[in-house]
Amino acid sequence: MTTLGTGVLRVRNWVRGHPLSLDAALALAVLVAMIIGSFVHPGAPDGSVFAARRPEPGSVLLMVLGAVALIWRRRRPMAVLVATAGLTVAELMRSDPPAPVVTCTVIALYTVAARTDRPTTWRVGLLTMAVLTAAAMFFGSAPWYSQENFGVFAWTGMAGAAGDAVRSRRAFVDAIRERAERAERTRDEEARRRVAEERLRIARDLHDVVAHHIALVNVQAGVAAHVMDRRPDQAKEALAHVREASRSALDELRATVGLLRQSGDPAAPTEPAPGLAVLDELVDTVRRAGLPVEVACTDRRPPLPAAVDLAAYRVIQEALTNVRKHAGPGARAEVSVVRVGSTAEITVIDNGAGGGGCCAADAPDGGDGHGRPGGGGGGHGLLGMRERVTALGGTLTAGPRYGGGFRVHAILPVKAREEESEEPDTAGRTGENT
Repeated sequence: MTTLGTGVLRVRNWVRGHPLSLDAALALAVLVAMIIGSFVHPGAPDGSVFAARRPEPGSVLLMVLGAVALIWRRRRPMAVLVATAGLTVAELMRSDPPAPVVTCTVIALYTVAARTDRPTTWRVGLLTMAVLTAAAMFFGSAPWYSQENFGVFAWTGMAGAAGDAVRSRRAFVDAIRERAERAERTRDEEARRRVAEERLRIARDLHDVVAHHIALVNVQAGVAAHVMDRRPDQAKEALAHVREASRSALDELRATVGLLRQSGDPAAPTEPAPGLAVLDELVDTVRRAGLPVEVACTDRRPPLPAAVDLAAYRVIQEALTNVRKHAGPGARAEVSVVRVGSTAEITVIDNGAGGGGCCAADAPDGGDGHGRPGGGGGGHGLLGMRERVTALGGTLTAGPRYGGGFRVHAILPVKAREEESEEPDTAGRTGENT
């Protein structure tokens, strides 16, 4: 059974690859059928059917020409129809009873109907039916209402209808196949889009974690190196902060990278994503690094949606990190979290007057964040904050303050988009940020 199915499939593929050979075989079969039918004489006086007549040489020539024309029926359907219809009319005019040359016209009309549109099928089909039926009525010896004449009308009409039905069926199948392919492409594009969003989200969180903790490590290491000889106790305390910050960075990186494990690997971390509930710990970490921070936060209950809570935490974390890195000595920062109607407003300001403001490294012009050139190089902190806030339908503005310093202001909708609020943050399960 399997061998038979494979053989049928091969034959079908070969036929599809060689349509001209199939049409040649069809033309030969039609020629044989027309020659056999030319011996039939239903109205013979002696009542016999076969051997009551012999096809004339001219009729045989017309049948051969009609069969040969069918070989090109796919390439030139309209021209083949005109040629076979002309041969049929010629046979109707010269022979009585005529040879069945009309068979070629029936097949040619079917091909036209199957390969063109419906209006063309109607016009061409009605014209062919009218011409052949009229020729049979006017040039035949039988009465105009004879069944032979109406047989020409019926066969040509059925050929047009069958061709139109086949064309409609093919169009329906093609439409289904196109929809399936479009749906497959859409699924692939959606998968690629989700992968790109996932990668971007992981990149943002990795930047937040690394930038925050490495900045603290850098500051405390500098303090330790500065006071190592004169104040060893303070140097020891700074090194303790370095160890604590590096351990926290490693923990968060381990948790983030753990989310990328393949199925079958050890279970991913299940700690909740950081949010405003651990804001005090974040602020304490920054204060221990030497940056005075004041916090003004309204009642944190009811809690914000998970995605909004995480975004607010990340914005504050990145802004404070940049203040510590770029605001200069003696800078102070203020953090404000206020619920206003259906939004939550996050504000981080500093009074830095040194090498730059809180987001100097991310200034679009590569300047210092206050409009002065020569600050830090362009980073990704401000871009990541803006992408995170925009993804939730919020807005973020950042720029120098009048009189010095920098200001970051984010407005987040309390009701984030459903897919964002229901989907857990990919790289946010990083434990507490200490």
